[in-house]
Amino acid sequence: MKDKKKNKKKPLTMTLAARRMMAGGAAAEEEEVLITPFQMVVRNFIHDKVAVAGVICFLLIFFCCIILPFFLPLDRYYQDVTQANVAPGFRMLTPPSGLNGNAQSVSVGSTFSVGLDKDGNVYEWGTFPNEKLKNIPAASEMGKVTQVSAGLDHILAVNEEGMLFTWGNDRMGLEAIPLELRNGANIKQILAGYQFSLALTEEGRLHNWGNSYLVNITFPDGVQGNIDKVVANTNIVIVKTKDGEVAPLTQKSSAFTQIPEEIQGQVADIAITDESVAAVTNSGEVVAWGNSGKGTLDVPEEIQGHVKAITGGRYNFVVLLDDNRLISWGDNTFQQTSTPDVDGEIVSISSGYYGNYAITESGEVHSWGLKGYLMGTDNLGRDVFRRLLQGGRMTMTVGAIAVVISTVIGILVGGVSGYKGGKVDNLLMRFAEIVSSIPFLPFAIILSSILGNRISETQRIIMIMFILGVLSWPGIARLVRGSVLAEREQEFVTAAKALGVREFGIIFRHILPNIITVIIVNATLDFATCMLTESSLSFIGFGVTEPNPTWGNMLTGSQNAKVIEDYWWRWVFPAITLGICTISINCVGDGLRDAVDPKSNER
Repeated sequence: MKDKKKNKKKPLTMTLAARRMMAGGAAAEEEEVLITPFQMVVRNFIHDKVAVAGVICFLLIFFCCIILPFFLPLDRYYQDVTQANVAPGFRMLTPPSGLNGNAQSVSVGSTFSVGLDKDGNVYEWGTFPNEKLKNIPAASEMGKVTQVSAGLDHILAVNEEGMLFTWGNDRMGLEAIPLELRNGANIKQILAGYQFSLALTEEGRLHNWGNSYLVNITFPDGVQGNIDKVVANTNIVIVKTKDGEVAPLTQKSSAFTQIPEEIQGQVADIAITDESVAAVTNSGEVVAWGNSGKGTLDVPEEIQGHVKAITGGRYNFVVLLDDNRLISWGDNTFQQTSTPDVDGEIVSISSGYYGNYAITESGEVHSWGLKGYLMGTDNLGRDVFRRLLQGGRMTMTVGAIAVVISTVIGILVGGVSGYKGGKVDNLLMRFAEIVSSIPFLPFAIILSSILGNRISETQRIIMIMFILGVLSWPGIARLVRGSVLAEREQEFVTAAKALGVREFGIIFRHILPNIITVIIVNATLDFATCMLTESSLSFIGFGVTEPNPTWGNMLTGSQNAKVIEDYWWRWVFPAITLGICTISINCVGDGLRDAVDPKSNER
């Protein structure tokens, strides 16, 4: 009896186990069934490594173009020929190791610097706009150098015997040192300016040579032979006399010549920028006058009465205070006013263009300002990297809005055409064929030529987006029509009709969600096409024009053989970025297509 009871329990236990297994299997089947088509597409897409890499590359470029411009703003109308065609790199303010720790003086050029050590040796560093700048005269020829000065693209030096030497740009008379200075003179100060050179003797006489048309120097009565210091910018030369007065060497009236009367006879030092002039009085106060465009007239109150020396860059002033602190004000686009904390007694400061230096008593060199450009500059001195970011934002915006326009039109036309069929289908498809037969590039070029300057740049951009969208919809319309033709025969459409759902509701609420993945794939591929089309138009000058940057108009200069050979960074970086972006989008589109229809890999 016991054996029979035991035998009766066994089938019950097996039944429970079987039920558990069956329940587990059913749950697994139910879990498998619960995976939505969207989840299936995502899972298939993630397994496509090329598509995932495309997403990562595109998102990286996209977020850089969207976010970084907030931290690196671009002035569309900024131009500076002194920074034209600067090669990529950050070596402008990095002095050679042989100079640092033994420096006597430093002078700042446009994109390079020249320094002098305590032994009279000359050093150069930075990005050189002229290869001749590297041809430093031999030490045996120059002897011991006592002063050096850097200009736009030439350098001036004087040795202890008063002999002048110049190298770099030898045009516009820069190599023609005046006869009275060729055999040596008692030189107090030299200045290599913007396409001209100046030499001041101990007797207070100023000599100039170079481009006389750029800065026409005239001496007021009693100034020549009484000059103590000279400063200059690209427009004017101003001197401080031995009597402590300031005198402009020009007959033209300007903001630079409006010298405050109260400082005359009390000036201890002067400096100049391209915007204004500043003078330090005997009491250590700073008085500035000129133009107020870059904030150079906003003299900090904290420095008044404590200034020992002053120097000026292109758009900023730097002062050395009696407590050994450095203070700077003016434009800070390239961190020119971000003065460092210097250990050790500062014996000299120098500024020029966008660079600043301070030398300590031990010969240590401290620098701040423009160190260089990540991707170089173009022919107008504009930062290629900043323009690349702004250009990417513009190119992507034009492409995205054009795709939205074409997709909306394509869905409307294709959906109605596929669902209605018959004469409506025939009429809409014939209209689509007419639109697709219009050659886009010639049409856009003709329209742009006709309108010309009649429309603003913003209107031109809107026109390009609208034309791209209006002429690009036939392809997606045919695709939507074919998908709707297949879906309209399904049972859920018949059920919707039986329930009295309107035709537009059936098309856009029931059929469209079932074909949305196909539309997304096509829109993704069209996005890359629209970006390339906009870049092509801008490249040939009929799309977005300067000063608004796009990847297309940044490549315009690549038509020049000299640019391709010598200034490679002007076209390589935009071309690579545009290529990577469009290839990434195409990879994403292909990945989505394969994820939506896995059998496409087998065909």
